[in-house]
Amino acid sequence: MGRAQAINDDELLKQLTATFREVGYEAASLSLLAEAAGLKKASLYHRFPGGKEEMAQAVLRSASEWLDVHILQVLEGDGPPEERVTRALDTLRNFYAGGKQACLLNMLAAGHITRNAFTPMITTMFDQLILGFAKVARDAGQDEAQSRMAARRAVMLLQGSLVMARGTGDPSPFDEALEMIHSSLLGEGA
Repeated sequence: MGRAQAINDDELLKQLTATFREVGYEAASLSLLAEAAGLKKASLYHRFPGGKEEMAQAVLRSASEWLDVHILQVLEGDGPPEERVTRALDTLRNFYAGGKQACLLNMLAAGHITRNAFTPMITTMFDQLILGFAKVARDAGQDEAQSRMAARRAVMLLQGSLVMARGTGDPSPFDEALEMIHSSLLGEGA
């Protein structure tokens, strides 16, 4: 019978996610990741023999699952488009602490002008989010081209506002972006 783990897998992923989200991949040293998880580096390597890259991949898989359950299923689900957009954006508002939390995808892509080990998964997640936003925009009455444009704009506004909020220390661009996304997806004022 093995020793009990000092931290369960869900809590470990939560701590690793918070660290990558706060400092990015490059700055997330193994010492910092181990400290955040309350583990020794050897214990972290035991759980993730592939090191920091494997940890980041696991964090991205977890984020992808969260995105699917909490955002994509809402956007692509049943109910009036206005309610689905509002629910998804409220969830994103909470998830990003009103614009005070950085986007994990941005933080794992940062520092690389070209592709890195995380690019395929990050690209897939952005593509899925665009498809989810486009679906609800179509359901709101926009045609294929309009819905695709509104969806891409939504992701650009979301990501840009998070970068701006983090860079300026002012979360108000995030709130403004969510309002614009809401209007754009529902074809209001577009």
